[in-house]
Amino acid sequence: MNSRKAASKWKRLQETVLTLLLGNIPTKVIGSNLRTFFYRGIFAGLGKGVYLQDSIEFINTPCIEIGNRAQILRGANINAIGNPKNKISIGDGVQIQQGVDIRALNDTHLHIEEDTFIGPYVCIAGPGNIKIGKGCLIAAHCGLFANNHNFVDPVQYIARQGITRKGIVIEDDCWLGHGVTVTDGVTIGRGSVIGAGSVVTKDIPPYSIAVGTPAKVVKSRISSEACRDSDIHLTANSDQFIVNC
Repeated sequence: MNSRKAASKWKRLQETVLTLLLGNIPTKVIGSNLRTFFYRGIFAGLGKGVYLQDSIEFINTPCIEIGNRAQILRGANINAIGNPKNKISIGDGVQIQQGVDIRALNDTHLHIEEDTFIGPYVCIAGPGNIKIGKGCLIAAHCGLFANNHNFVDPVQYIARQGITRKGIVIEDDCWLGHGVTVTDGVTIGRGSVIGAGSVVTKDIPPYSIAVGTPAKVVKSRISSEACRDSDIHLTANSDQFIVNC
């Protein structure tokens, strides 16, 4: 146990020293190349062709994986502190814009799959697990929050009543407009579009267009003709659409 704690402290010291020395060096030629060369020894995985701009804060790098050709811009905060079982996985070709805040918190797995775009000042936070699929577009100032506070007891402080952590899934090829909020326990189906400023509190079926607070499905992206041509079956169910592929 003592040797494990010592190894953990040594890794944290390496991380602190390297990020302090190299984290604020500007320019792609010098700064990013130096960072990707020396950071390989402290991350769980760091792919080829990664671009790391200056002023990025990484915490608990042994729990962070970054895939090939990923780009992370200045001011981003990638934080896996709090539990040695935390894991943040950033896939190949993912683009993370300036000021993005990603936090694993407590035995949390956060996965962003390949070729997804995360816009400026997006917040992605556990402690519930979060999975964002391939080729998604997450616009600026969106928030994905995989937890809810319990508040059944009006006498006790809400902060002392614990939380739930069901997790969030954003399937492949989704587009979340500016300022969308996704709450705990939600799955957004493949190919869906969520209008700017919407608050998603319930599951969204695949290929849906949803808007509002709370978000409601207003249209399917797949017409009846397209369904017949491609053997995709679209069924209306109250105010939602169910796509069976």
